[in-house]
Amino acid sequence: MTSSDAIAASQAATHAEMANAIRFLAADAVQAANSGHPGMPMGAADMATVLFAQFLKFDPNQPHWPDRDRFVLSAGHGSMLLYSILHLTGYEDMDMGQLRNFRQLGSHTAGHPEFGAATGIETTTGPLGQGLATAVGMAIAERMLASRFGDELVDHYTYVLAGDGCLMEGISHEAASFAGHLRLGKLIVLFDDNKISIDGGTCLSVSDDQCARFAAYGWDVIRVDGHDPVKLKVAIAEARLTDRPSLIAARTVIGHGAPTKAGSSAAHGAPLGDDEIAAAREKLNWPYPPFELPNNVVAAWHEAGARGCATRDAWAERLAAMDADNRRAFNRALAGDLPAGIIDAMADYRKELADEKPQMATRASSGRVLKVINQVVPETVGGSADLTGSNNTLTPDLGFVTSEDFSGRYIHYGVREHAMAAAMNGLALHGGTIPYGGTFLVFSDYARGAMRLSALMGCRAIYVLTHDSIGLGEDGPTHQPVEHLAALRAMPNLNVFRPADAMEVAECWELALTAKDRPSAMVLTRQAVPPVRLDYRDDNVCAKGAYELIAAEGKAQVTLLATGSEVSIAVVARNQLQSADIPTRVVSMPCWELFEEQDEFYRQETLRPETVRIGVEAAISMGWDRYLGSTGGFIGMGGYGASASAKDLFKHFGITAEVVANTAKTKLAKQ
Repeated sequence: MTSSDAIAASQAATHAEMANAIRFLAADAVQAANSGHPGMPMGAADMATVLFAQFLKFDPNQPHWPDRDRFVLSAGHGSMLLYSILHLTGYEDMDMGQLRNFRQLGSHTAGHPEFGAATGIETTTGPLGQGLATAVGMAIAERMLASRFGDELVDHYTYVLAGDGCLMEGISHEAASFAGHLRLGKLIVLFDDNKISIDGGTCLSVSDDQCARFAAYGWDVIRVDGHDPVKLKVAIAEARLTDRPSLIAARTVIGHGAPTKAGSSAAHGAPLGDDEIAAAREKLNWPYPPFELPNNVVAAWHEAGARGCATRDAWAERLAAMDADNRRAFNRALAGDLPAGIIDAMADYRKELADEKPQMATRASSGRVLKVINQVVPETVGGSADLTGSNNTLTPDLGFVTSEDFSGRYIHYGVREHAMAAAMNGLALHGGTIPYGGTFLVFSDYARGAMRLSALMGCRAIYVLTHDSIGLGEDGPTHQPVEHLAALRAMPNLNVFRPADAMEVAECWELALTAKDRPSAMVLTRQAVPPVRLDYRDDNVCAKGAYELIAAEGKAQVTLLATGSEVSIAVVARNQLQSADIPTRVVSMPCWELFEEQDEFYRQETLRPETVRIGVEAAISMGWDRYLGSTGGFIGMGGYGASASAKDLFKHFGITAEVVANTAKTKLAKQ
């Protein structure tokens, strides 16, 4: 032990020393990686220290404790701030080796926080504004679960550290407006107001009065010196007492302590350099080598990490004292498990459909199956981006979530597709809820950033995307999605379901509910479609992604592959080809992603490469080549749609049974 270590060990750590531990762990890690963002962690270290050491309710030994406070680093480029704190407070999987290997292959310390990489990372952040919007969903989940199970079990805050860039992004406007509307009093945003972006000062691109903006949204707003721990403590304490969401605008200096780069964009997104870090050590009186910490600082941070243990123990006692049925329901909900009765309820419903054989739009079929699901699964939380009647997402037994009452299970998100998708991520990540939310398929473009994070994190969020093709009709090409199926299918770990009829809708919903490790997109028609699945089966055939719907009579020469509303067109075309003595089979492909997961034998048996294969989908052809081969054909869209009735549009664009049959005949003739 050096003499400075000996002196430090005998003294209680000061706030400045605890904050400096964050600063230099961050600066040293970025320097070692020769990559990263040192400025934000150095500037925000005081905020983080006050929050974690004095307020945040957490237990590193029980990192998944349901009643912990959530901390979301929305300014995800400052990831070393979070990694440093996780290490300092004693998270087992964030040892010093992880910090030394910042941004290296296989480490837990990715360039931006990645959910699942290490405990204590509540959500993936990096795309600016996403963390703030996701936190809104977490705060909603907290209030909903408190309403269901009581404040004795559910009573925690959601804290966000956001920067200037987060507040510039459009999603922040949607999310902040919505949070203010719902009066989410347990949502507290610490705004790292350093007035620096990558290009330079924020004055280059923005002149908003952020405090006035958030006040207009209905937030409580506090301005504070972000380097004054006493004022920060007072501000957070005040924010915890209000019944509205709070913005604490903390004026900070980016790269605080760096002699020549502090307060400038030079500290933002590049290593400071050995000389600058050495000078910062001298300026801030930090005489310790890289990745070394004085004993008193280590002890102080470990004490901060242990602070929540007694609170967690008391909570566990309250949980154990609960009524047994409520305790089981709580534990099941937080584990994300479905009630035992859902499979039987869905089987009974499919039997009903087999008897009835309804002809209806798949969006209507979705609304109908949701009546079954929502009665059996109390964790489902529905919603829509101001298209409830069109999306068919509301069922009679769901009450509305309001600022005064969170006992309902239906959220009116307003025209906020992006914030809706991000909030759904927050609902899913928080635990205890299974969110689904609706909009038109064409507006998935507005939600795509958050949908991508759903897939990246493996969130069970279910996107109900109706009006799925030119079949929506007279609203015209602005509302008619043609490229969107291809775009969504390109996203890894997202199941894109396009069911053909009510039976397939029911099976696809069952698959979406049971997929705990990925989101789902339910792509549904506006127009009515005839039933194509006429008989009940015990197994869920959509689970294989594609299956033979109708076999050929004779040795198959043609295979018609289709999804959604075009399956019924393929069925009519098949009958025409059979009448012409051309044995033809129909394959329904409701989920390409699940089909790709099947073994090679099943895929080949389903596709039958020896036959002429024709794909039928009212969308662009991108992606279909893998299934059609070099001799196949595609019937669909080659460009945008038009404004007319669905019947006229399908005929105009040549998506008809006659065109399908004739194309198959032409392809056969060329063999």
